[in-house]
Amino acid sequence: MDGRRITANPRPSVLRRVVAKKRPRGGVDEFVNSVKKIQRREICSKKRRAFSMSDAQERFRNIQLQEEYDTHDPKGHHSTVLPFLKRRSKIIEIVAAHDTVFALAQSGVCAAFSRETNKRICFLNIGPDEVIRSLFYNKNNDSLITVSVYAADSFSSLKCRTTRIEYIKRGQPDAGFALFESESLKWPGFVEFDDVNGKVLTFSEEDSIYKVFDLKNYTLLYSIPDKNVQEIKISPGIMLLIFNKSSGHVPLKILSIEDGTVLKSFNHLLHRNKKVEFIEQFNEKLLVKQENENLQILDVRNSELIEVNKAEFTTPSAFIFLYENQLFLTFRNRTVSVWNFRGQLVTSFEDHLLWHPDSNTNNIYITSNQDLIISYCKSDTDHPSTDGNAGSINISNILSGKCLAKVKATNNLSINECNCNNNSVRCQCNPRRQTPSFVTEALEDITALYYDEKRNEIYTGNKLGFIHVWSN
Repeated sequence: MDGRRITANPRPSVLRRVVAKKRPRGGVDEFVNSVKKIQRREICSKKRRAFSMSDAQERFRNIQLQEEYDTHDPKGHHSTVLPFLKRRSKIIEIVAAHDTVFALAQSGVCAAFSRETNKRICFLNIGPDEVIRSLFYNKNNDSLITVSVYAADSFSSLKCRTTRIEYIKRGQPDAGFALFESESLKWPGFVEFDDVNGKVLTFSEEDSIYKVFDLKNYTLLYSIPDKNVQEIKISPGIMLLIFNKSSGHVPLKILSIEDGTVLKSFNHLLHRNKKVEFIEQFNEKLLVKQENENLQILDVRNSELIEVNKAEFTTPSAFIFLYENQLFLTFRNRTVSVWNFRGQLVTSFEDHLLWHPDSNTNNIYITSNQDLIISYCKSDTDHPSTDGNAGSINISNILSGKCLAKVKATNNLSINECNCNNNSVRCQCNPRRQTPSFVTEALEDITALYYDEKRNEIYTGNKLGFIHVWSN
């Protein structure tokens, strides 16, 4: 799930848009070719889909707890490190690349671990007052981008830095360089990394200018200086500019993501005195929802409008758009649903009740083929109100809703042998790690989840700052 907006606001918005990863293609048209979409749908046979499901079941069969890493550094890797950086705190983001696992704690400490040596490589905080807010792996140049705030300016401005993965693996996190130094990213300024189009969007409150940069080399492509722009939404090949609401309508523009050329300008009619709950853009489809009104799905090419009854579609707390399947996921009250752009409910998941009520997307992973969803769930969906801190990691098929595999304490009692390196789960130095209760503890209070598709490993982080590795 790549497409992450980071703001300088310590209280981020509840409604958060996350874009699922898209397989690379030769190029992106102004709008995705409908004929090609139909061809891909026809080529995909049921036999192929059945094979994919059985393959997924085999991949996750017998998956077990293998390793534990600790992001906590009680002494602080800098002698003058800020006091709160020395405290234990929950993991909020996990990223993996080239056998390296990066874990970010809520305190702002970020650590890198090697899957080859099962040891901590280094901390990515290169200054004693640096608090890292977010991570982004840039596959275009094989680097990790960190977004940080600093005590020197009262943690009010975002600062970006890029460091090649090879330098981090050598224990040289300070070998990177700063990005977007000319931009003032104070609240409500932000930076958004768009892996789908290979672009970076920034907003500076000082001059009310949006800027688009190339994610490959970070060069400035163009600027959008309009002060009336209220929000920008990004889709493959295009951007939607949402302007300040006028009487009875909202002005909209669709721009080419490559050069900022205006492709279409139009007004969308609104009900007067009704709050706009969200406006989202997905290729040629525009989704608009006002308070106590039906969901509107507008095709901006031909103005065809579909309405979904408000009783059937209630405003979700988060979206995930699946560009490969032309579907979107909604998250609400611990449940996940799959919709198409005709306003029809495609899938309701079996045995997939999310653990966190706030639809924390850091606990959800969508595979690059967009066929599987991996989530931290309630382990006993028949009794969701049962007390207890241990959940399960559920792997479900997105198109069918079927639960293909589940990682839970009762089927996870076989633990790997000890190498006595103080990192293995089963270690003679710590007999407690040989007990089933330790596996149960690893499934308690999971706050972040990531799936490494190349290694077929799941990484989870918990509220105490521990990272656990699950594989077969």
